[in-house]
Amino acid sequence: MFEKLEQMKRRYEELNELIADSEVVARQEEWRKLVKEHSKLSPIMEEYDKYLETVKEMESCKTLMDGDDKEIAALVHAEFYDLKQKAEEITDKLKILLIPADPMDDNNVIIEIRPAAGGEEAALFGSVLMRMYNRFAERLRWKVEPIDIKGTELGGIKEAVFMISGSGAYAKMKYESGVHRVQRVPETESQGRVHTSTVTVAVLPEVEDIDVEINEKDIKVDTFRSGGAGGQHVNKTESAVRMTHLPTGITVECQDERSQIKNREKAMKVLKSRLYDYYQEKQLKEYAENRKSQIGRGNRSERIRTYNYPQGRVTDHRIGMTLYSLDTFLDGDMFEMIEALAIEARNQSLQKM
Repeated sequence: MFEKLEQMKRRYEELNELIADSEVVARQEEWRKLVKEHSKLSPIMEEYDKYLETVKEMESCKTLMDGDDKEIAALVHAEFYDLKQKAEEITDKLKILLIPADPMDDNNVIIEIRPAAGGEEAALFGSVLMRMYNRFAERLRWKVEPIDIKGTELGGIKEAVFMISGSGAYAKMKYESGVHRVQRVPETESQGRVHTSTVTVAVLPEVEDIDVEINEKDIKVDTFRSGGAGGQHVNKTESAVRMTHLPTGITVECQDERSQIKNREKAMKVLKSRLYDYYQEKQLKEYAENRKSQIGRGNRSERIRTYNYPQGRVTDHRIGMTLYSLDTFLDGDMFEMIEALAIEARNQSLQKM
């Protein structure tokens, strides 16, 4: 670990010189990248400097402890062990800071919600989850853009695909991927019986061109008339777009915009994100965050979270956390749960280290 820290220290000192160089500053794009790298290293280097200073003080104490003056040795003995404890605490902080960050954490996200088991009740709860994520985004002043929303006659969703744009969106939203189970009495239930339904959620990072390369020859594009809301315009023009990636069979639809060009742009963003996720899954099957393990088959038993209406509770089964604040949670106040999930992910990374 300390060999790695020394390498980082050398790079940090090099960055200090580069970002102050007028010739580099003139190359704004390069300079911004260097400043970003510098800002990521800064908190690590601050702690490492504290560690080095503490070790230096410990060595001074040890020299006095090993000297002939027993009276001075006794005086610095307690100070030495205080410094040793401080060094251990800083080391623990450094371990946390050295956990590799997910390169996608700062990216925007594309969220896909689909009903699984439970028919119309699952479709209705899918719309509840969509509103929950919208309210969460509002609290953080993030932007939400619908991409492909297919509704049901009773107000549920057959499928919802939308983008959330904001700083650190993927870092917070990635823990939402998986099967969400709801237990409640449907409005159509005359006997007052509690029904159980499931909804699948996939959270995909928006990826840039440098992350995924797509050959235009591999894409089949179809246009069709939108079947959703929008009045006569969408029914008379073929503004909706369907893209199929022929090598993988991945298909994306977008009919939210009146403009075919805008629908093409949105569909391409979703396609790139799905392809990135597809190739990540093939290469990193052992990681739990790949899309197949996130979503599963949509069975009731394959769940990450349960929303129990009669008891007013929400339980995340991955960390065994239960909150008795279902109403506020569904209104987008998800911060406590997301923070707990992030801490658990960090602790697992520490155990691996």
